[in-house]
Amino acid sequence: MFNKGNKKAVEVEKQSNLLEKYFHLSERGTNVKTEMLAGLTTFIAMSYIIFVIPNQFLVSAGVPQGSATAATILSTAVATLLVGIYANLPIAMGPGLGLGAVFAFVMVGSMGLNWQTALGAVFISGVIFLILAVTNITKSIIEAIPKVLKSAIGVGIGLFISFIGFKNAGIIVSSESSYIALGNLADPSTILAIMGLIITCILMARDIKGAFLIGIVSTTILGMIMGVTKIPTNINDFISYIPPLPTETFGELDVVEAIKYGLFSIIFTITIVDLFDNIGTIIAVSGKAGLLDENGNLPGINKGLIAGSFAAMAGGVLGTCTVTTYLESASGVAEGGRTGLTAVTTGVLFLGTLFFTPLAGLVPGAATAPILIILGALMIGDIVHINFTDFTDGLPAFLTIILMPFTSSIVEGMSFGFISYTLLKLVTGKYKEINPIMYVLSIIFIIHFSIA
Repeated sequence: MFNKGNKKAVEVEKQSNLLEKYFHLSERGTNVKTEMLAGLTTFIAMSYIIFVIPNQFLVSAGVPQGSATAATILSTAVATLLVGIYANLPIAMGPGLGLGAVFAFVMVGSMGLNWQTALGAVFISGVIFLILAVTNITKSIIEAIPKVLKSAIGVGIGLFISFIGFKNAGIIVSSESSYIALGNLADPSTILAIMGLIITCILMARDIKGAFLIGIVSTTILGMIMGVTKIPTNINDFISYIPPLPTETFGELDVVEAIKYGLFSIIFTITIVDLFDNIGTIIAVSGKAGLLDENGNLPGINKGLIAGSFAAMAGGVLGTCTVTTYLESASGVAEGGRTGLTAVTTGVLFLGTLFFTPLAGLVPGAATAPILIILGALMIGDIVHINFTDFTDGLPAFLTIILMPFTSSIVEGMSFGFISYTLLKLVTGKYKEINPIMYVLSIIFIIHFSIA
């Protein structure tokens, strides 16, 4: 008995040492337990995509339901495992919401393409992304972005996340007269979201470890009591014995037809959106994890971008819209995630949802919305690094920050920020502060507007 216990302890220690050596846990001030908790938190925060991506976008584009769900789960799992193992970053990836809208409502809807051709365009954009990453062009781009805009990107993403959280909670709603207005606070789902926000804020204020996870679970249980989400009644509410596989979409992409059709403008748009969504999110999340250097750059970021490019191609092969980095990764970072072990944990959990898809469906949107609201509050702190007394810095930063939530797009906010920064520095004689690549980026963003 003693020998068996000894052997088990030695085996656990060996595994722990292996993880320490590979992910550099102590070097980044973390440990296995913290990383796994962070990975679980990220998983719960973004598990909603299992339902949103297939039902709202892929099925609307004509992709078969079962394969759409399977492709979404598998592409998320594979991409997140890749970025964790290869790039050692605490970042999760999955089919993008904005990119899903482009796939369903622009390519298939407005352009009249079939979903197979649209998948071909997704794959091509991933190849272009890979070329940019391998040739170090992406690294040069990131290093060319001034620190003030990097800070503004993080703040803007934080406001964007909070905006989505308030909207999903029903606390704010659309209004014909004032664009947005206060929602119906008597609605049970909104009441539940507010209760979840209060619970999670108290946990955060008291510095309780696992505050996000505890908040989500507590809010879900309250939702069952209030009738907002269903109470599981049998084993089928927990387990799917026959997991869905993307049998109807795997390898069905039509690259040749995409090239023949002449999708330059759409492929260009997808690549630009994917590139800057990845750059913006990686910088913001890595900044919260304390992984950026003194110049606001992320050492080894090319690995993350290369992983992102392969993820985009994988999405096209499996049968889903472009895979990109997810803002919800910040929830895991807030729980202490600092290495790729966080992402690996998230990826493994997503693989598990092939068997537990019904269980993931028990978590209502009202339970995850408070997390997004709080994340915005955590991310806005980078605003202190912006010098608003210098108008040539302040206005571009302001436009970057405010237009992300106003346009519901990270890329559009960055576009206005980059163009205005370059223009103002140029006309005020501060052209020496402009990296030559910024001129190129500004022109690209202008082209982006002209073909959007």
